Amino acid sequence: PNLALYKRFNQTLSSIGENEGGIDRFSRGYESFGVHRCADGEWAPGAEGVFLTGDFNDWNPFSHPYKKLDFGKWELYIPPKQNRSVLVPHGSKLKLVIRSKSGEILYRISPWAKYVTREGSNVNYDWIHWDPEYSYKFKHSKPKKPKGLRIYESHVGISSYEGKIASYKHFTCNVLPRIKDLGYNCIQLMAIMEHAYYASFGYQITSFFAASSRYGTPEELKELVDTQRMYNKENVLYIMPKSVFICYFSWEVLRFLLSNIRWWLEEYGFDGFRFDGVTSMLYHHHGIGENFSGDYHEYFGLQVDEDALIYIMLANHLVHTLYPDSITIAEDVSGMPALCSPISQGGGGFDYRLAMAIPDKWIQVRFNVNIFFFLWILYEDWNMGNIVYTLTNRRYLEKCIAYAESHDQVNKYTLAFWLMDAEMYTNMSVLTPFTPVIDRGIQLHKMIRLITHALGGEGYLNFMGNEFGHPEWLDFPRKGNNESYHYARRQFHLTDDDLLRYKFLNNFDRDMNKLEERYGWLSAPQAHVSEKHEDNKIIAFERASLLFIFNFHPSKSYTDYRVGTTFCTYKIVLDSDAAEYGGHKRLDHNTEFFSEPFEHNNCPCSLLVSKILRYFHFI
Repeated sequence: PNLALYKRFNQTLSSIGENEGGIDRFSRGYESFGVHRCADGEWAPGAEGVFLTGDFNDWNPFSHPYKKLDFGKWELYIPPKQNRSVLVPHGSKLKLVIRSKSGEILYRISPWAKYVTREGSNVNYDWIHWDPEYSYKFKHSKPKKPKGLRIYESHVGISSYEGKIASYKHFTCNVLPRIKDLGYNCIQLMAIMEHAYYASFGYQITSFFAASSRYGTPEELKELVDTQRMYNKENVLYIMPKSVFICYFSWEVLRFLLSNIRWWLEEYGFDGFRFDGVTSMLYHHHGIGENFSGDYHEYFGLQVDEDALIYIMLANHLVHTLYPDSITIAEDVSGMPALCSPISQGGGGFDYRLAMAIPDKWIQVRFNVNIFFFLWILYEDWNMGNIVYTLTNRRYLEKCIAYAESHDQVNKYTLAFWLMDAEMYTNMSVLTPFTPVIDRGIQLHKMIRLITHALGGEGYLNFMGNEFGHPEWLDFPRKGNNESYHYARRQFHLTDDDLLRYKFLNNFDRDMNKLEERYGWLSAPQAHVSEKHEDNKIIAFERASLLFIFNFHPSKSYTDYRVGTTFCTYKIVLDSDAAEYGGHKRLDHNTEFFSEPFEHNNCPCSLLVSKILRYFHFI
């Protein structure tokens, strides 16, 4: 354990207790900062004067001054009208007026603003006082933490097939039922915190406490979360506390960041967070220009930002203390040791980390697939041992989220488009014969996703639409594409069309998740890989009482193939060659397979599989 770091964490936690009455009170900054039906507060340590202006006082900049307190804090109390109604009604536009030490007058939105909007093409946001007479009341309780995470990564704005920004209501009514049917138990929402540039994927946050008004109102977001609760789905929010400008050891910055975490947990009912860009936080060099090799000297030394690490530990401590069933996920490309270890051991306290090497491996493999499709060579360059190594390369007891592609990858091409390219425009109809490209593309799409799901970690992630092989790529409206929404949408209607082959991939994804729910391989110990045959292109492994067999060979099927296993009787429970998955229906699902006490590949028993087709099946 990192005892020095753990000691600093405890010292910081004790200091919060001594000076603020504990982390519970410290993380409620949103109750005293910003505008409320009580005394309003701001933190502006460099200001000479702070004022509140807006619709309520006809934009008089200096009629409502704040009182200066200690440590850069400012406070303002606005009494109600004579009829006891509030002077600042719901929906009012507001601004802070700040007089700097040089005498400059600045108009600013409070960093604690709960709702901001922008009219039309106006680049400036308006701070809207959000205090509705009837706020949304949650009807359903938080779900229990699932043993194995099956995450559906989503973006509300692109969730419609129409060329526009979709709404919270659209997502609630049209996308949530799809996610429920697909068997995912956790939804990861991107771009919820207000951000100025839509095409940034939500990475350029401007108002940390405001739900993005592009998609609707705060009450509509709460209804979305509550509906997810009804479906018993965890709800994870992207959080991005990364910046070269964040001073993590600043007391008020720490209050702001921890209060921000609590705000989304309590006000909107989120069940956890994916911390984005953790690598940038962990090191003073922010990971720029670094090629992490795994040498432990890269992780311990003066290059490590201990202040950021203390914040990470405090954040995880807060989340798991308030709601033990909450989930935190770290996006860290460096592979920092102990990031997902308990805080009591000097670890970061995250529940999971993203297995970021896996999609990179499939990108490398896809290149050879494309060459194979067009030149009919190099398919056999696939290295089974290297694929298995990438999928299983994780530290003991460090839980990982595996994925073949996420939003980061689809900015180029989706996995399906890498595999099938332009033929997706012409040959995805069931009324046309299979072409070699479409046939192999559909089969490989299923195989890549399943082997990632079953072998790659303790959780699995899919980006919305990719479950059915979404074509093309993702590109938000911007000047470079004439502000087009054509590629900033999800064409769910493709899988609803019974005459298109997208339904086969959707069916397979659904049944893959339902099978994991039944057998629980994500919560089982890491798989035992019994075979990774380079010539035969066969990968076989056991996990959660299931035997998985993959045949990646481009042209060979096998009969009476011996596979090492435990002593048991097996039957087929999922077959990628089944007709409902776009396969050729060449296997008898009533067949039983009996293992024998015949050692094979370091396994005590083995069995003969009558057929291992060019495409995967498992029993």
